[in-house]
Amino acid sequence: MADPDALRARFVRTLEAARGPAGGPDPVPYADDLLGRWQEPQRRYHTVGHLTAVLDHIDALEKYAHDPDVVRLAAWFHDAVYLPDRSENEERSARLAERALPEAGVSAARTAEVARLVRLTVGHDPADDDPDGQVLCDADLAILASPPSAYAAYTAAVREEYHFVPNDAFRTGRAAILRQLLDLPRLFRTPYGASEWEATARYNLTAELEMLSLPADDPS
Repeated sequence: MADPDALRARFVRTLEAARGPAGGPDPVPYADDLLGRWQEPQRRYHTVGHLTAVLDHIDALEKYAHDPDVVRLAAWFHDAVYLPDRSENEERSARLAERALPEAGVSAARTAEVARLVRLTVGHDPADDDPDGQVLCDADLAILASPPSAYAAYTAAVREEYHFVPNDAFRTGRAAILRQLLDLPRLFRTPYGASEWEATARYNLTAELEMLSLPADDPS
């Protein structure tokens, strides 16, 4: 279970490190605004649990990043705006970062990098010379390499977020996303992700895609 107090403390440490000795306003209101967003009622997978997992994976992959604190800020913002019936969530999340971070004392350069990283999570296809993008995308996709029970819980939570979509339409859309991921030359770009997560993630994605191809029990 995600601990909001622990998450708040993590955000405070990250923001203070990212903005450097010049400092800025109290970080807590910014943390609380983001935590409120991550706890909105329409979320079932994109919750504080997902945020915590992404931050934990960034900690594990930190040695591959150029600027780990910027990557952590990008994790906080990458799904800060999330409405399942909208397609521009990443863009709106990036714009939120562009508004909030300068006010919070983060430099223009680092703010721009956070926003760039957030936008990168649309396709999860970072360049070979983009270590920060690789760390964020790997951390965000690490759920795909979960053990079977955790992967099943993940897919169930995603379906709950899209409860308003009829089964046939959901299966078609989900299958398209899975194929897009499987078509990537590599799902994971960090050395750790490639060695530890790639094979399991591809197995899980392929198995889910096969399940979606079976006749639906409920035609609604």
